[in-house]
Amino acid sequence: MDELFPSFQTLKINQGLLDLRTPVVMGILNATPDSFYEGSRVRRMDETLTLATRLVHEGAKMLDIGGHSTRPGADSISPQEEMDRILPLIERLHVEFPSIILSVDTYRLAVAQAAIAAGAGIWNDIGGGNMDEGVFDWVIDKQIPYVLSHSVGRFSEVHQVPDYADVVQDVWLDLQAKVDFFRSRGHRDLMIDPGFGFSKSLDHNYALLASLHSFTRLGAPVLVGLSRKTMIWKYLECSADQALNGTTALHAIAIAQGASILRVHDVREAMEVIALGTKLKQHGLSNLS
Repeated sequence: MDELFPSFQTLKINQGLLDLRTPVVMGILNATPDSFYEGSRVRRMDETLTLATRLVHEGAKMLDIGGHSTRPGADSISPQEEMDRILPLIERLHVEFPSIILSVDTYRLAVAQAAIAAGAGIWNDIGGGNMDEGVFDWVIDKQIPYVLSHSVGRFSEVHQVPDYADVVQDVWLDLQAKVDFFRSRGHRDLMIDPGFGFSKSLDHNYALLASLHSFTRLGAPVLVGLSRKTMIWKYLECSADQALNGTTALHAIAIAQGASILRVHDVREAMEVIALGTKLKQHGLSNLS
């Protein structure tokens, strides 16, 4: 592609249109006690509203609410506990921030269904339809805006690393087949995520980021979830708390490679990356390839 930002059609979400010709930011809210980055955790409603207010003020167009940690070694919780954690937050945020798109971060169909009914507009599924039954049929039937991620196996296997022949090609072909399936069934509002940190080694993650521009050719906006992940702090020999600078550096690479959505803990810094990328676009910077 010869433009910094690929020109995708708008997504229809909650009866409104989201224009992704310029990248947007999705802020992270984790209603969990054990997510890997403490700064994204909320336990009470007042904490949720305070963090959400800051993320929206800094420029987030979307908020991604999760109730089940996906960090390595995280304990599984019941679907009911997951719903108990997130549904009151989604209901309140839907009222307090009616113009902000809410996303539910879950691999479970029942949790996604309840969250959509409570006011969420997007299902962000790390399972790529593999971790529960009936996911694609429901998403297609109800025309749910859906983040199609790449991972391999069930939830308990998500941090095992498969023996890829070529990680970029293997992930691309998996997503291509699923995108083609969605399109053949008439589903419109699809986003894709290569699944950084899930079913990948550290080097697999960097290989995917280096070739991220190829995923824009699948014909759907690319969502990137790199923020403060192991691929950054482990390689830099620091901690998640110290990984903001590395995160910002990789966000700049992702934007130059054609990412449309940055899923982040730190909205202000991500918005600065997008603003500077937009300025560079005005002066002729094209995608890295």
